Amino acid sequence: MKIVHVENYDEMSMRAARTVFNKIVESERVVLGLATGSTPEKMYDYLVDMLNKNKVDLSHVYTINLDEYVGLGNDHPQSYHQYMNRIFFDRVPIPKDHTFIPHGDAPDLEAEVERYEQVIEELGGVDLQVLGIGRNGHIAFNEPGTPFDSRTHVVDLAETTVNDNARFFDTVEEVPRQAITMGLDTIMSAKSILLLVSGDEKEEALACMIDCEVSEELPATILQRHHDVTVIADDEALE
Repeated sequence: MKIVHVENYDEMSMRAARTVFNKIVESERVVLGLATGSTPEKMYDYLVDMLNKNKVDLSHVYTINLDEYVGLGNDHPQSYHQYMNRIFFDRVPIPKDHTFIPHGDAPDLEAEVERYEQVIEELGGVDLQVLGIGRNGHIAFNEPGTPFDSRTHVVDLAETTVNDNARFFDTVEEVPRQAITMGLDTIMSAKSILLLVSGDEKEEALACMIDCEVSEELPATILQRHHDVTVIADDEALE
């Protein structure tokens, strides 16, 4: 595991964008695993700027997102479909049929998780997976206690996760209580992983992810077992 210590959120975002940009331009075909939430927002801004200024052909790029809220349609303003459109897909020329996100309003959720896992397999797996980490050590929406052998599945969100995500909704009551998420085994199948961590509220989770015994009670500790993980973390997260 490689730890890259940066000064602040802005530098973390720039370094992360540069890593993804380099992966895109150096690859004949690439599958990117993408994350949502507040942590990668500035990374996407920088990445959009780099791709557009350099007029990069993105016809060889495929993206697979980590998760989506159960119950939110693709056009819901707080869905991750709309998040990704606003922050990335509508701003760069990646073919829309090369982008994949779970359908949170699928009538048969079990069929949807099986379909999504099949999509990942048909793409040949993820080449570079971007991740964040939750205060309770979750990665994607894999909450504490999630089995390490989990593949894409439906998860009940922990109260800490619901409260952390309430800032994106008008009230905490509007936050969905379930999500479809890539499982831990699915994430670990990625060839390379890039973990972004910013802020003192993530300090404890990051420290334990690096140094604690590998345990399903802190899902992010599984990353200790991956052969190619780069962590970009700022001063506050590494204090």
